[in-house]
Amino acid sequence: MPTWLHIIGPARFAPLSGVDNVLFPLWGEFPTSNFLYPSPAVYLASSIAVHGIMVGLAMAATFCYPNGAFGLNKLNDHFLYRDNSTRFCPVPSLSGNIRRPWFCKCPKTCHQPSIMQLAVKQQRQQWKTFFQSTSDTIIEEEKDDTPRATIIWRAIKLPIYSVALIPLAVASAAAYLQTGLFSSGRFVVLLASSALIITWLNLSNDVYDFDTGADKNKKESVVNILGSRTGTLVAAVLSLILGFMGLSWASLEAGNVRSILLLASAITCGYIYQCPPFRLSYQGLGEPLCFAAFGPFATTAFYLLQSRTCELPITGTVLSASILVGLTTSLILFCSHFHQVRLGTRAGSDVVKIAVVVLYSSLLVLGLFGGLPITCIILCGLTVPIGRLVIRYVAENHQDNTKIFMAKYYCVRLHTVFGAAFAAGLVAARMVAGSGILKRILP
Repeated sequence: MPTWLHIIGPARFAPLSGVDNVLFPLWGEFPTSNFLYPSPAVYLASSIAVHGIMVGLAMAATFCYPNGAFGLNKLNDHFLYRDNSTRFCPVPSLSGNIRRPWFCKCPKTCHQPSIMQLAVKQQRQQWKTFFQSTSDTIIEEEKDDTPRATIIWRAIKLPIYSVALIPLAVASAAAYLQTGLFSSGRFVVLLASSALIITWLNLSNDVYDFDTGADKNKKESVVNILGSRTGTLVAAVLSLILGFMGLSWASLEAGNVRSILLLASAITCGYIYQCPPFRLSYQGLGEPLCFAAFGPFATTAFYLLQSRTCELPITGTVLSASILVGLTTSLILFCSHFHQVRLGTRAGSDVVKIAVVVLYSSLLVLGLFGGLPITCIILCGLTVPIGRLVIRYVAENHQDNTKIFMAKYYCVRLHTVFGAAFAAGLVAARMVAGSGILKRILP
């Protein structure tokens, strides 16, 4: 059966106008699945016509209602009590002696909803969903008005490069404690090579997260900024090659084979963490791999590369240092993906608290039994307020996705200050031991 929309023919359709907004709640939605608004003129004319027909039929049915009540009251009842529980249906007259109106008021239980009612209800639900989604999109766009410069700064992730500096600084300080020597040229080469390795990790992570769809709406993704997956991947591979060449050169100059094997193991951990076909980060193994890569592997390797004439022994001091560096680095990774942790945000905040407590407890235990100098314990103990700041910030904002984004930068601050204090403690221990101060204080 053709609807009035088919009868109109090729009318010009336009968005809702002010008049349409007034008539729309009175008339309801069109009983068609693909709803289109007509132009205001056609819409207004058809609305008046249909309303006139409906009111005329309702008045006719009301005034001939058989109980003798006044017609205007029945017309008022029609508009007051018209809802989904009742409807008007045609009833033919079966007897000439009993006069009935063409429309009677029937309870909901008498008849099932008509096709017209179901279509109207469905159309209302579709428009409600449409306007709700449109409103949510507008609100999201208003919230996410981050400046372009801020997006680029986040994509560079410059504070994250502290994970290349701190292991090298702590390892070089441990080598200085052992030998009293420090090679500034090799330190610069190792630092530049480590920064290139971190660049490879960041760029390749963006590429493979783009492939899996994890960074589809992430504005600070390098792939989304450049608009080229291939270009980002090529830059990542070149960074890896140049970084590994620098590490290999330093290992050959130092004549230490163990160091290049340890560094290769660290890079392997980074590869299986994020690259196919492994992608163990999606299996919840990112933090253990990060601990091994930046802790025992990288820190110990950098320690060995600071030797000049002979191979340095792996002492309890450097092993203790590598454990502490691995803990702070893993904490950065955990807070970088805090909103994705499978434990939930509340349990995640408890994990951060436990990790910070374990960090300082390990410092004390390793200082007593692992051979760490007392100067390391004192100077690292001064960073406790920053550890408490990390715990408090995560506990207060773990449910806020906007604020918890900054948690990783608080962890970077803890990682940097704790590592700098630890390295300073190792250097200070060498200087104090060389001056004989401890010998004069302790008999």
